[in-house]
Amino acid sequence: MAKKTVSYSQFSLYAKCPKRWKLDYLDSLRKYEQNINTCFGSAFHKTVQDYLEILYNKSVKEADSTNLGDSLKTALYEEYKQSLEKNGNVHYSTPQELSEFYEDGVAILKYFQKHRSTYFTTKQHELVGIEVPLQMPIINGVSFNGFIDIVIKDNSTGRIKIWDIKTSTQGWNKYQKADQTKTAQLILYKEFYAKQFNVDVEMIDVEYLIVRRKVSDFSDFPLKRVQLFEPASGKPTRNKIGAMFMDFIQNCFTEEGEYNRDGTFPAVTTSACSYCPYASEEILCPKKERLKKEK
Repeated sequence: MAKKTVSYSQFSLYAKCPKRWKLDYLDSLRKYEQNINTCFGSAFHKTVQDYLEILYNKSVKEADSTNLGDSLKTALYEEYKQSLEKNGNVHYSTPQELSEFYEDGVAILKYFQKHRSTYFTTKQHELVGIEVPLQMPIINGVSFNGFIDIVIKDNSTGRIKIWDIKTSTQGWNKYQKADQTKTAQLILYKEFYAKQFNVDVEMIDVEYLIVRRKVSDFSDFPLKRVQLFEPASGKPTRNKIGAMFMDFIQNCFTEEGEYNRDGTFPAVTTSACSYCPYASEEILCPKKERLKKEK
């Protein structure tokens, strides 16, 4: 029996709409989808991560002399080229759109590099890893897989900080910050990192580094290109997210680690339905069976 793997993205998808998770994974209908936002996100991640490797493993001087605009241009080109091949060589963006995203990225990186010490200091800190893999058995035949963007250790206190980079158009508002499904990624990563690397979970901090592509000229107060958000990650929150995660596992998988075809997978109507590939598929997802998400 081939082992099943789950990820935060699967859990998040299930939490938003169990029906879509079923169609994607249990029914194997998921198709490769690419768009400019994911392409830009991947290229931006690589640019920042490469910069941090130079910063911590070589020198501050060399890192600060790096032309991050050139690095982003190369990363964006390579990412688009690779994703285009996966997309059957069908273009999903235009030169004008790619140029706009690139220019937005350069503006973010200039701000980030100027204020870098606000987010990442080298004094008594070390880079533990980039894209640190997590592989945690959950039940028989099912494991959680994930990759942590950045892990930093403060050698003066022994504390570990797990960072996740999020690219966005205008940052996260108060409703997005309050969405526990959205912020659950780092809560799960904190719990699994502690178990996998035998670290006291109370010695781990988590933080989102959220970058804004667009900054309004009409805001009541100056908006920063980089937004920091540290979600609650204490024991009560970890227990709550852990229970939600195990509900997902127990509904979607049998004790033997197979997909549970007797699970309950209601379709849930949300604003995300407009982006769902099954929204117009009346046979796969009948409108009359869709439930409205509770507020």
